[in-house]
Amino acid sequence: MNKPITMVQLNTRKELRQLICNKLALLLKQGNLQEAKKILVSVQPVDIAEAIGGLSKSIQVIAFRLLSKEEAIAVYEHLESTVQQSLLEQFKQQEVRDIVDRMSPDDRARLFDELPAKIVRRLLEQLSPEERQATALLLGYEEHTAGRIMTPEYISLKQSFTVSRTLEHIRTLATSSEIVYYLYVTDAFRHLVGIVSLRDLVLSHPDTILGKIMVKDIVCVNTNDDQEEVAQTIQRYDLFAVPVVDKEQRLVGVVTVDDVIDIIQQEATEDIYALGGVQSDGENYFQTDLLTVTRKRVAWLLILLLTNTVTGMIIKSQVALIEQMAILTAFIPLLIGTGGNVGAQSSTVVIRGLNTNDIRDLGSKQVILRELTAGTLLGIILGILATIWAYGVQGSWLVSISVGISLVIIAILASIAGSALPFVFRSFGLDPALMSAPFITTIVDVVGVLIYFSTAKLVLGL
Repeated sequence: MNKPITMVQLNTRKELRQLICNKLALLLKQGNLQEAKKILVSVQPVDIAEAIGGLSKSIQVIAFRLLSKEEAIAVYEHLESTVQQSLLEQFKQQEVRDIVDRMSPDDRARLFDELPAKIVRRLLEQLSPEERQATALLLGYEEHTAGRIMTPEYISLKQSFTVSRTLEHIRTLATSSEIVYYLYVTDAFRHLVGIVSLRDLVLSHPDTILGKIMVKDIVCVNTNDDQEEVAQTIQRYDLFAVPVVDKEQRLVGVVTVDDVIDIIQQEATEDIYALGGVQSDGENYFQTDLLTVTRKRVAWLLILLLTNTVTGMIIKSQVALIEQMAILTAFIPLLIGTGGNVGAQSSTVVIRGLNTNDIRDLGSKQVILRELTAGTLLGIILGILATIWAYGVQGSWLVSISVGISLVIIAILASIAGSALPFVFRSFGLDPALMSAPFITTIVDVVGVLIYFSTAKLVLGL
């Protein structure tokens, strides 16, 4: 008989997830549901979710049905959105109602964001009136805002409550609240007037009223604040959660640190994809079908293809010069490649600085000037090395000097483009990460070749 899998038997969580996935697949293929159910005993929901996600679609629903109702809810909230949708399509109506109705409102809203509108309407109709109202509240806010990602499940208290009454109140409501580390004090109109930590409650005298121990200097966010700003607020103040208020300063929800971690990972993934010229809609790239992947990648590749065509036309226009000094073409890849790398470095540090607010105190002009200086220094160093190397390749100081001077100018141009374009695109409401990479490549390729041939003509006297 199989024994429950524990961490004593395994060195890492990764091994645990892999073992669960492999054993589940084998047992389900054999039809041995009893043994398959046993290996899920005492395993964390997030590990079960990843293991189920690693199974083939045909047996994911079978594995999921091995879980108890309580386990199923916890596991479902940790599944990838594509797996959640796949399971919903295979569930019976009652199973869908049981799972979706008992999900936390913020996780439910996140799931509904990924589903077609027709399915969302059907699921909303199946929810209990309370859960339907909570979900409709979150879906009423714009995507990627604090209102959309918050949970309305929190504990609200009055200033007149004593510590002992508050603790009793917490015991009563703890199971229906997503967070008990912080308790929120509101007035008769639900205005947020203070925050009390669980630690302060435990250390205070039972007869002390909350008005005396609550923190009145409140760190909070507005329902319309961008989710990245929410993440930065929690990170800056080292919070487990941050309260969300509306325009009238009424408490409407809470964003917890676990949601913020997901946001940070999602935003970082989107930025990295964007820097590579890949559009991202927050989906798992490797679980997206190939046609969708192709559609997301082809747009910028076509732009780069057209860019290379323009570069080729410029080279073609310089046929007379190339016929006299064919060796010049040997250094084109070196120049535009190096310029592209310099521009990519500048844009990367600026985009990251914009996302983390590291450059908020500098201003765009100072940032661009800083990168211009760095590009000039890099260009001089690389230009000297390229001049020496070019002379070693073909033995002409004039051609070598043309290469070196061109590299200095291209490096300066690339650093300016790389640092300035993110600010320009952000001012137009465009994604700096997605837009910068192809435009930097365009500028460096086209203008770089023009600079190179113009410099060569001057230096060589042609």
